[in-house]
Amino acid sequence: MESKNYHEDLAHIRSMMERSSRFISLSGLSGVFAGLVALLGAVYVYFVFQREGIDYFDGKRNVFSEDLVRELAMIGAAILVLAVLSGYIFTARKSKEKNLQIWDQTTKRLLFNFAVPLITGGLFCLGLLYHEIFVFVAPTTLIFYGLALVNASKYTFTDIQYLGLCQIVLGLLSFFFLGWGLVFWAFGFGVLHIVYGLVMHKKYM
Repeated sequence: MESKNYHEDLAHIRSMMERSSRFISLSGLSGVFAGLVALLGAVYVYFVFQREGIDYFDGKRNVFSEDLVRELAMIGAAILVLAVLSGYIFTARKSKEKNLQIWDQTTKRLLFNFAVPLITGGLFCLGLLYHEIFVFVAPTTLIFYGLALVNASKYTFTDIQYLGLCQIVLGLLSFFFLGWGLVFWAFGFGVLHIVYGLVMHKKYM
């Protein structure tokens, strides 16, 4: 009986330490939803190209008008807002179910470590858009997003580190296949997020 109580106490202490040092309310469903939104966004962008008379897969270099670039930027911003909003909703719901605080010092450290590479990458992409170097935007977003995930992974599930590494590798690969950025972007932000989200949901539900 004493041995059983001892092991239960150890498990309780380990659980408390885990809760205090890591953000463990992250929902796998938020990854699935973000991936679906990204895929729908990529499909929508493809039809926007079709509407503008641009055959994305013909291998030709295309010149984008300012209006088209502005529309694509708005689509990207809408996808980001929906992904972040869904992430917050699913995570808040999971925190409530597990009776955990969603906003504490661990969350602040996680967000800071995630935001530094992400904001840096966002500003870098704005520079690329300003100089009309559109072909490097997709690889850059994948790489900096991956760096942000790896940087933040020490404050939450380690599985996120693997997602980040996959995003970095995918971004680097896309530099060697310029002109196919939409495909790499859809795979990275869409497919990988869905796979990651399903794994996380099954593992930590």
